[in-house]
Parts: sequence; structure tokens; C-alpha cells
Amino acid sequence: MSKAMNAKNVLGTELIPCSYDPLTGYFRDGCCNTDESDRGLHLVCVRVTKEFLTFSCASGNDLVTPLPQHRFAGLKPGDRWCLCARRWLEAMDAGFAPPVILESTHAGALGFVTMAQLQAHRFQGAVL
Repeated sequence: MSKAMNAKNVLGTELIPCSYDPLTGYFRDGCCNTDESDRGLHLVCVRVTKEFLTFSCASGNDLVTPLPQHRFAGLKPGDRWCLCARRWLEAMDAGFAPPVILESTHAGALGFVTMAQLQAHRFQGAVL
């Protein structure tokens, strides 16, 4: 995979930004773009929930505590975030998957999860 401005989403159309506030993405460019250096594969754009944040923290990935040195202010329920594909799948299996914004989820996520799984958790609000 390579970082490309013309990346595709899981719907096969142009990948649209996930969030600029908080600024998300492996490259902190607002999109779930990726390349070979993105070992976590931050491909799935989600709208985080309190339940997911609690689950993630209990699983060893604290997404709430700010880390200014990494330009990370900490997440709160309702924020949109580019989540690691494997973490989203783990949360889904445990019953805590946050809603997915398909238009902002990188097509590479389909290497880890199915379109049916993503659609079953599709966010029903406005995209941006």
C-alpha cells in the first residue's frame, strides 16, 4: 500500500476525510491513508463511543489520555478517528465495535474485515 491522494474507500469511490478535529489518520492528514510504515493499519474511520473507548483502554490501547508529543489530544465519544483494522475487528468480536463511516474507510480494510461486517456497523449520520 502507498500513501496516495487518490486512495479509494470500501465503496470503491474516492476516500473522503474522516476528521480534521480531532486531526486523525496515520499521517495526521484527516484521512485514513496508509503506506508500508503504518504497521497498525489505521484504515477504518469510526465514530467512537464510550463503550468502545472503555473496551480499548481495557485492552491496552488508551485512546482517551492526551499525548501532545504525538499531536494526540485524546478522544471523547462522538469523535471520528482512523482506527486500526485489527482493533476494530477485535472490538466487533467483543461486541464493542464503533460505527463505521464507509466513505472514509480505506479500501485496504477489506483485507481484514468483510464489507458485510462494515455495513452492519455503518454510521447513519452525516459523513462530514
